[in-house]
Amino acid sequence: MGDNSSFWDSLIYAHPVCVNWKSEAEGSIYHLASILFVVGYMGGSGFFGLLYVFCLLGLGFLCSSVWAWLDVCAADIFSWNFILFVICFIQFIYVAYQVRSVAFDREFQELYNALFQPLGISLTVFRKIVRCCDEEIVTLEKEHCYAMQGKTPIDKLSLLVSGRIRVTVDGEFLHYIFPLQFLDSPEWDSLRPTEEGIFQVTLTAETDCRYVAWRRKKLYLLFAKHRFISRLFSILVGSDIADKLYALNDRVSLGKGFRYDIRLPNFYHVSVPETPQKQLEAQLQNNSRQISTNVINCNSSTK
Repeated sequence: MGDNSSFWDSLIYAHPVCVNWKSEAEGSIYHLASILFVVGYMGGSGFFGLLYVFCLLGLGFLCSSVWAWLDVCAADIFSWNFILFVICFIQFIYVAYQVRSVAFDREFQELYNALFQPLGISLTVFRKIVRCCDEEIVTLEKEHCYAMQGKTPIDKLSLLVSGRIRVTVDGEFLHYIFPLQFLDSPEWDSLRPTEEGIFQVTLTAETDCRYVAWRRKKLYLLFAKHRFISRLFSILVGSDIADKLYALNDRVSLGKGFRYDIRLPNFYHVSVPETPQKQLEAQLQNNSRQISTNVINCNSSTK
């Protein structure tokens, strides 16, 4: 204990106390270096945040090296600051090379800007997603089928980049698929990784279309390696299915001029102007009574 105390005493109290402080300020190079350090440490994350940090810190260490060489004339201060400048410069070059290597084709870049960047997905994560589809965008000509009802197996997940797809079942029109929507999200979500299935609808290109396709096995392997990407696709697919359900809302009718609303399953909207108002009010009253009865039954059963 005595040796430890003597060590700390010598470390703290052995140095002479500053009695006479310098009245004049250091040169402008020193203050410029300090400003660069303060601004540099405010950098963000990601590739461009790293470029920002290493650039400003490197300039700060360079200014400190110049200050140590010209004003202080201290070889050790100059050496340390210059070494740190070299390290920041090397890191800046390395990160800049990584950013350059993450460049994509125009369509993939537009897809990233429109869909993935607003969700905060980094370029490195998006690069893994693009590599999973072999960095390829497939073309589907007008009136050609992406899938045929009862024939095409469900073996991939596709995202429409441009064009418009018509969805039909037994020749009956259901809805359209527009850019930045999945072509087969309901089919993808309905199957487990080990299951196989066949399309129950027909998907036909109304215009010349371009889409990105991920094979099921490769995509599930990517999910196993990166759980974040798995959660990301789960959110995207779920949101896409919800959009398709709302699109189907206008196509579902129950006859007699009433249109079924999937968001309010116990109410109906009139689609035919000639429907009498009294008939509509009676229908709404009956539905309200049915709702009240169901609620009472549910409460009594839970008790």
